Amino acid sequence: MEDKEYIGMKNNGGRFMDTKNYAEVLIDGKIYTLGGTEDEHYLQRVASYINEKTAQLKRQEGFTRQSEEYQAVMISLNIADDYFKAIDRAAVSERQRDDMERESYGLKHELVTTQMRLEDAVRNLDEKKAELDRVKRELEKVHEENLRLKAVQAAMTTGRDGGLR
Repeated sequence: MEDKEYIGMKNNGGRFMDTKNYAEVLIDGKIYTLGGTEDEHYLQRVASYINEKTAQLKRQEGFTRQSEEYQAVMISLNIADDYFKAIDRAAVSERQRDDMERESYGLKHELVTTQMRLEDAVRNLDEKKAELDRVKRELEKVHEENLRLKAVQAAMTTGRDGGLR
């Protein structure tokens, strides 16, 4: 088996990890063998990204007249710029996610509190309805007793009046 010289894609404490995945890629017109723990498709995507950055800078006027070292540094700086902007976007996204999780937790807590208040209000309403029904029954009994007493009073008045005439 022939020894492969490769560019490692994973760093392990300053030394490259022994990997099983290799991919031949074309970067700026040269073939490189990339190796890493990532699959070949990922390695091709990395090479494609470098090619896009390189082509983007080469389209700028005067770039290709600069030394190869300058061009390599500028490509590296642009890639590093993209990297740090991506880190910043990821940090913003994480903060937004954390904020939304806190807000969601707050809303869930508020919902539970509101549900508990609603349950208390419904229970209180049921108790008040039961009390109202009890008072209505008492009122009906009092009304019936009142009618009975009026009838007795009327009978007594009629009986007294009837005997005096």
